[in-house]
Amino acid sequence: MIDVTNFKKGVCFMYKNAPVMIVSVTFSTPTARGGGTIAKTRMRNLLTGQLLGDSIRSGEKFDEVDTEKRPVSYLYSDGTNYHFMDSESYEQFELSGEDISDATGYLKDGLEGITSLSVDGLLVSIELPTVVELDIAEADPVIKGASAKAQLKNAVLETGAEIQVPSYIVAGERVRVDTRDGRFVERAKK
Repeated sequence: MIDVTNFKKGVCFMYKNAPVMIVSVTFSTPTARGGGTIAKTRMRNLLTGQLLGDSIRSGEKFDEVDTEKRPVSYLYSDGTNYHFMDSESYEQFELSGEDISDATGYLKDGLEGITSLSVDGLLVSIELPTVVELDIAEADPVIKGASAKAQLKNAVLETGAEIQVPSYIVAGERVRVDTRDGRFVERAKK
């Protein structure tokens, strides 16, 4: 059983007779007397792909979903689907852009460290490594007269995703990006 206090991104459980995975969750505590913590969750139905939103009170418990995780590597995209290969059995499979919407901005050919997620033998999603290394394709010009406060500017990764980077980063540099929130981590070592 999974308690609401254990909710975090990526947790899978049964919700209204369907397997779901948490996409995002925020916790709030009402100020009214006797008010318990409420988890405002966005969940993806693992069978249909539908996004659900609900506020769930603390104290509720949910059944865990039988999931299997296997290491995979990203091969290529044909424009609508993304193709992967199981690192152990070498079987290839594809997922639509809707199935992996959050991950598309971090996928590049040959990316390893990815994990596939199956529910009852049905492949439903992938999990990216926490940090990936990508090249900066475009970056706004360097900000002149920067103050002591850290300055951020827009940059476009080789995959087309946009992130905020420090003002000293220029196009052509390789950076490390956190896949959970799209945050710049550091310059990559060459």
